Amino acid sequence: MPPRGVKKGSKRARQYEHIKKSEKEAGRSESRAEEIAARAVNKEKARSGESRTSSRSSTRGRSASSRGGKRSGHGPGGRVGAS
Repeated sequence: MPPRGVKKGSKRARQYEHIKKSEKEAGRSESRAEEIAARAVNKEKARSGESRTSSRSSTRGRSASSRGGKRSGHGPGGRVGAS
């Protein structure tokens, strides 16, 4: 069930279902998957100005959808061990 304030069939409702399904496939429990999906949707709503109030931590930084692979392949770098 999507978070409060998300209309059935809306973009955010579809986003919620997609994230929930992904989390279930990753091995999370049903309740944990729902919690993660609801948090992600609420954060996206806050970032895009769809919510009445939003915390500073919800609006700073890049959103998950805009991050899209930006960090892939960027590990800590440097030398490994004492080789």
